[in-house]
Amino acid sequence: MPAPHPDDDADVYGPELPERDRAVLAVERQSWAGPGSKERAIREQLGISPTRFYQLLNALLDDERALAHDPVTVNRLRRVRDARRERR
Repeated sequence: MPAPHPDDDADVYGPELPERDRAVLAVERQSWAGPGSKERAIREQLGISPTRFYQLLNALLDDERALAHDPVTVNRLRRVRDARRERR
């Protein structure tokens, strides 16, 4: 039996995650050296404001395609979000 292809999740979760959404997750997955470097990278690499970036990122946390594409990042951010909700 052949090994599953990485794109097989697209059949389970619907269409593949759009390029912009994959780029948002890629930026979030990186570590950042100093203050302002992430915001600068968001503007330069994605061409959007940091506020818009975080809006898109928050929406991705509830998207099963994002979870299938990058489970480590999405699950980490879900845990952070859940912990913040519990503190309120």
